[in-house]
Amino acid sequence: MISISIKQLLSITKGVLYSTNEQHDLNLCINTIIINSRQHSINSLFIALKGNFFDGHSFVKEAISNGTIILLVEKWLNIKCPQIIVNDTYLAMGKLAAWIRSQSSAQVIGITGSSGKTSVKEMVSNILSQLGMTLFTKGNFNNKIGVPLTLFRLTEKYNYIVVEIGANHFHEIEYITNIVKPNSVLINNLYSAHLEGFGSLNGVAKAKGEILYGLSKKGTVVINLDSHNWKTWSSYINEEQIIWWFSLRQQKYANFYAKNIVMQSIGSEFELHTPFGFILISLSLPGIHNIANAIAASALAISVGATIEQVSYGLAQVKPIFGRLYPIYLTPSKLILDDTYNSNVGSMVAAIDVLSNMPGYRILVVGDMNELGNKSLKFHFEIGVNIKHKQINQVLSIGQYSYLISQYSKYGEHFISKKKLIERLILLIQEYEIISVLIKGSRSTAMEEIVHSLQEYFLC
Repeated sequence: MISISIKQLLSITKGVLYSTNEQHDLNLCINTIIINSRQHSINSLFIALKGNFFDGHSFVKEAISNGTIILLVEKWLNIKCPQIIVNDTYLAMGKLAAWIRSQSSAQVIGITGSSGKTSVKEMVSNILSQLGMTLFTKGNFNNKIGVPLTLFRLTEKYNYIVVEIGANHFHEIEYITNIVKPNSVLINNLYSAHLEGFGSLNGVAKAKGEILYGLSKKGTVVINLDSHNWKTWSSYINEEQIIWWFSLRQQKYANFYAKNIVMQSIGSEFELHTPFGFILISLSLPGIHNIANAIAASALAISVGATIEQVSYGLAQVKPIFGRLYPIYLTPSKLILDDTYNSNVGSMVAAIDVLSNMPGYRILVVGDMNELGNKSLKFHFEIGVNIKHKQINQVLSIGQYSYLISQYSKYGEHFISKKKLIERLILLIQEYEIISVLIKGSRSTAMEEIVHSLQEYFLC
């Protein structure tokens, strides 16, 4: 982390210092900021965050025992450790992250969209790692806590920062993008996701467009020509900012696009066309949607200095991500695609397209798509109808709404318990010599339990 003194902490957070040592050295620097009291970290600042089910103020003693030397809190604590008291530790955390970001000359990329954010992030990071030290958000650290934690890892060594930005409510992306101040941003796509927070697809578009608020004055905007809302975003973009369009389907108006696509069972090859020439790309990720992700990642990387040769090499190094169409071979001819990390309408459609092109008998195991508000019944019904026209042999569903998927696909069975579903699935896997099974559902449905049960049964 870029070191910061106690004096600077006070100035940045506008907090008040309480200490039993009146001669406390305000020039003392900390080199680590943590929110997990169990994390061993010498000379660290511990930020006490308060959530619905936890209160970091209750764990300060543990943090101190693990190396913390100063606390950032919302109330005075009767403890012998210097404390900086602020009104809101979340906002103070954001201010610290913004200050650390301001101390770096690294090029920053911000990525948002309804789906594919993590895949694009991994692709861009693979490309930029050839050019210099690259910091990127890990796992699902894409919110008002995760992004600051990413920036707290920043040092002078880094040349690039790749930040995935997600949200459930309005103004979250605006808040985060004003912390990271990106040089280039991507709005990858728009689908009906988090409707409980955004109300409608237009609401989703408005929320994703917030990433433009913090974009540098002469920055680059990368937008999906196949899934955009130009009227919503046009007022956010100034004349000095560059707009690059990418597309899978259109070549006439796209700056970045693919030609001569050759789909493989797990991966693809295609020509990537850019304003700087074209090059052959080999991708080890399933589905045509990942070609779109790769085109977007290429535009982002080129916007901060990558060549098309570096793009090609970096994309060739990308590996499947756990929980995101991750291939698990039970035998050479029996494949599980683990897509259990999360689910929304867009990613479900993409997953169905992937499965319909896989070998053998094809089974979709599906749980609910959550956070769709009063549109839940409508979208689950539409997914079922969509499957009816695809090359899928059977649907096994579980959940409050997913029965509509199995029912209207006309190939489905609905289950009340995962145990019964798993028993049925094991029989089907044993029955067919060549079989492809894709398992998907929203995070709260814990569909990975089905994956783990299959691995335990067939591989252990």
